[in-house]
Amino acid sequence: MKRIVLPDEFNENAKKIYTMRIRGAGKIARFAAETIKELAESYNEDDLEELKKLLMEGARALLNTRPTAISLRNAIRLTLQGSSGKTVNEFKESVKSEADKFIKNSLKAVETIGIYGSKRIEDSDTLLTHCNSSASLAVILQAHKDGKKIRTFATETRPWNQGYLTAKELAKNGVDVTLIVDSAVRYIIEDEDIKSVFVGADTVCSNGAVINKIGTSQIALAAHEARIPFYVCAEIYKFSPESLKGELVKIEERDVSEIVNPKKFPNVRFRNPVFDATPAEYIDAIITEKGVIAPHAAYDLIEKEFREEREWSL
Repeated sequence: MKRIVLPDEFNENAKKIYTMRIRGAGKIARFAAETIKELAESYNEDDLEELKKLLMEGARALLNTRPTAISLRNAIRLTLQGSSGKTVNEFKESVKSEADKFIKNSLKAVETIGIYGSKRIEDSDTLLTHCNSSASLAVILQAHKDGKKIRTFATETRPWNQGYLTAKELAKNGVDVTLIVDSAVRYIIEDEDIKSVFVGADTVCSNGAVINKIGTSQIALAAHEARIPFYVCAEIYKFSPESLKGELVKIEERDVSEIVNPKKFPNVRFRNPVFDATPAEYIDAIITEKGVIAPHAAYDLIEKEFREEREWSL
């Protein structure tokens, strides 16, 4: 049996996701779809079954890079489960078409979420956001485009400081933005009279719980205690059909070297979880491209959108 070998360029792309050179759930999803398309295009033989095995091997390799991100899994699912063809060329064209469709729909979804979410923002509101979410950024930027005089506070988001990217993007577009340390959130909510919080999502579960960047659940608790709305901005492909079947989301933990040099702390243990879970009761609404829903409506949305969901074995 011929051994399947993934091209060096593919392995380099997978490494970009694992090492967080490509980060953010939406960007990871679009990059994964593009990477699968390029893998199909790189195949130069005339064995359809071998091509399918190559794509499945590539899919597994990509899934192992970020096990928590359902966006990556669904990007691959939506690209591959719709692919078909009786010849190698037909199958390659189908993969290309499905990948391009996913990327186009993903970008359109962000734009639509921005329009829906902006309606939840009043003129002169002061907002808070966490990490670097293209969907929550779209909401804030749309409110700014709508002429609303808003101010935004962005957390630095340790340990990778994704909040730096958020602050730079908002400032580049003329939004009044202030960068704060993660632990300043509760103080800033009160001191700056924050009106609402907007965050993204890596995974939305069927019970309405949201898996997102570490620290999100603490911000949700602070917002709940301060009685201000906490909104999650999430494209449909970030909802988890696996959660309907009872599967739990595996919280990814990364190397401790991202937060400290362990050699400087003998006999000290470290943990570096990347995500946490925010319960549905601390989320006021989830803003999607299909509309603004209550967290507990996630079950029905997943059932509807993934009713034809099946194992994407080729």
